[in-house]
Amino acid sequence: MIKNLRKDVQAMANPQKAKLLQGFFKTGSGQYGEGDIFLGLTVPQSRSIAIKFKHLPYSEITELLKSKNHEERLIALLILVHNYKSGNEKEQKKIYNFYLKHLPYINNWDLVDLSAHSIVGAWLMDKDRKLLLKLASSKNLWSRRISVIATFHFIKYERSSVWSFKIAEMLLNDKHDLIHKAVGWMLREIGKNISQKEEEIFLKKHYKQMPRTMLRYAIERFDPALRKAYMTNKIEIND
Repeated sequence: MIKNLRKDVQAMANPQKAKLLQGFFKTGSGQYGEGDIFLGLTVPQSRSIAIKFKHLPYSEITELLKSKNHEERLIALLILVHNYKSGNEKEQKKIYNFYLKHLPYINNWDLVDLSAHSIVGAWLMDKDRKLLLKLASSKNLWSRRISVIATFHFIKYERSSVWSFKIAEMLLNDKHDLIHKAVGWMLREIGKNISQKEEEIFLKKHYKQMPRTMLRYAIERFDPALRKAYMTNKIEIND
């Protein structure tokens, strides 16, 4: 089955696009995606292959996840996401545990962003969420990103900002730009899906110590005058 999947992947490969993706995902020496190899598929193409091969056995999903090719790892994760959404609780638990067991292979930001909230966040909706604290404290960049992106599920379906704020506070002083972007994105989603007032309560407490990238992402939907006030530290805490 995996041989046929790989034939489809190779048929859709685009060397020109692959070269662009190699740069976009920072695959050079010393960069966060060092050594990652792209074939040039789009996400919709990868998703169509994932749906076609949704019955791939776990042994072959594991083989895909361990692939040197980025899109094969992405397809493996998209299969898991698709099967999680359509599966019963027993299957969902299996997928969740499988996902956590293979964290070392979920090693670029798009792989995290297209899977973490749909599997980790979804599974933890009605369960103990302490795992997110452990992930947020990890030395591994991608585990930390998973911790915050997983909370998107709570924002979207529970209309709750509690865990997003909790993880954001833990990651305020993170050194990596990809964490700044992820936290800012979730804060922006709180403003969009819950309320801007709720987002601003958090921002007024923390915006002066936030990395500028995190703040820029968080206030992206604010009106221009308010964005400028935040970026120039002219927000009164007791507004």
